[in-house]
Formats: sequence, structure tokens, C-alpha cells
Amino acid sequence: MLSGVRRTLARVSRPVAAAPAGPAVLVRSAKRFAGETPIGLKRRARKMAKVLAETHPDAHCELDFSTPLELAVATILSAQCTDKKVNEVTPTVFRRYVTAADYAAADRAQLEEILRPTGFFRAKTDSLIKLGQALLERHEGVLPGTLEQLVALPGIGRKTANVILGNAFDVPGITVDTHFRRLVNRFGWVTEEDPVKIEFLVAALIEKRDWTMLSHRIIFHGRRVCHARKPACGACTLKTMCPSYGTGPTEAAPAAKLLKGPRARELAVQAGVDPDLVPTAAIVTPEAP
Repeated sequence: MLSGVRRTLARVSRPVAAAPAGPAVLVRSAKRFAGETPIGLKRRARKMAKVLAETHPDAHCELDFSTPLELAVATILSAQCTDKKVNEVTPTVFRRYVTAADYAAADRAQLEEILRPTGFFRAKTDSLIKLGQALLERHEGVLPGTLEQLVALPGIGRKTANVILGNAFDVPGITVDTHFRRLVNRFGWVTEEDPVKIEFLVAALIEKRDWTMLSHRIIFHGRRVCHARKPACGACTLKTMCPSYGTGPTEAAPAAKLLKGPRARELAVQAGVDPDLVPTAAIVTPEAP
């Protein structure tokens, strides 16, 4: 695989000298997009979305599920918990609790013990039992497929509802988690912290058919490249379009060391960076939750 990666890298132009780092670069990046018109922003956002699709072809919902109810349960459990940990717990949950009636009639102590590794297990147990009861009372035990009906159920807020709609019902939805909120602000798509406002602002920029996959791609980018404390700016495929370029190191070597995930070296190549600069530990290190 790396031989092909190096051939690709050979076709990529490399900078003669390291780019300046720090606040000066960030200021210049921000100035480039100052006064951007609404149509200019929409065009840039859609171009960035296209590059994200090319950068993260493996983006997907990382919660394991086989039914809409299972996805609802897994998403509730993912609050303040990594997807990896949720996926370790849900096989046991899904074997014991198959229907809404199973959750409604669950023994609280037993369910709490199963959910303990996910954290906040008492609150999550309460949400699942009440969710099962509400589904029996209002929807004949079947998880509904509209935003309005989903957000009226215990334990399901707007973010969880959009995850369910987009991945279980194929209804486009924008999932505003911490990664999504951080990145769309860095991208200059929004200057907003409220998740609902962010959802509507981004929806106005991106075609509806792309909402669900855009959410996955931005979350992948946040976990693998654009980290909260120190983003890998110099190894990012969006660097020429991002007003926050310079928030993290812009030089290839330190930026490459920040890439994470199984495709870290491929991400480096896509950004025109030598994949050998990516340490082996970055490929096997768990990604940020």
C-alpha cells in the first residue's frame, strides 16, 4: 500500500521551506475570508464538503445496530461515552432486550449493571425503560420515523433524532455533536454555539441529500485531523479553504504527528505530506470520542 502512497506523493508539490507558524498565519487566514458574501460562503462550504467526501470515504455511523430501536438505544448510551465502549456493551443489551416491551419491563438493577461501563448508567437505564414504555403507549411499540415524534420520546433530543433518521430511516439529518460544532465554527460556516441554530445554518449551505454523510465526514475529520486542542493544520486537505488555518502547526512534520486513525498515512498523502512522517502509534491510537 505504501508504495502506491509514495507514488502519489511524488506527484504532490512540496514546499521549499516550512510555512510560518502561529498567530501570524492564523490572522492571514482569517483575513482571506473577511467580507465573504453569502453566496461565496455557500460555494466554499460546498467545495469543502466535496473535499471532505474525498478525504474520508470510510466515514459512517460508528455505532453498531441492526434496527432503528437498536440505533436509538446505542445513541442514548453514547452520551459521554465513546462509540467503541458502546459497541462493547450493546451486544449484551440487544440480546436481552429486543422489543420496546422488553425495555419497558426491564429489571432496573439488572439493566443498570449491564450499562455501568458506559457511565451515567442510572440515568441511561431510566431513559431506556421510559422509552420502551412511551413506545408502547404512543406508537404500538414501534420507533417512529419523524423528527417531531422522535424528540417527544424520553431520552431522545434533536441530535439523537437526527442520528436515527439519517442512519436508520434514510431521512437526511444534520448531527451537531461537539466535533461538528467545533469544526463548522473553525471553517467559518457559522459563528454560533447553539446546536439547533448551527443545524439550520449549515442546512442552508449544504444540499439536503448530503446532510447525513456530511455529519459523518465532519465528525471523522474532527476525530482524525482537526482536534480540539491542536489541529493538524499542515496535514489537512482543507487548509487552503479554512479561515482557521494556523490554529495548529502548519509545518508538515509536527502536523503529520497529530493525524489519527487507521488511515492516518493516507490522510497525509491526500494533504501532500510524506506518510513516513506519521508515527505508527498514530494509526493504532484510539481516536478522540
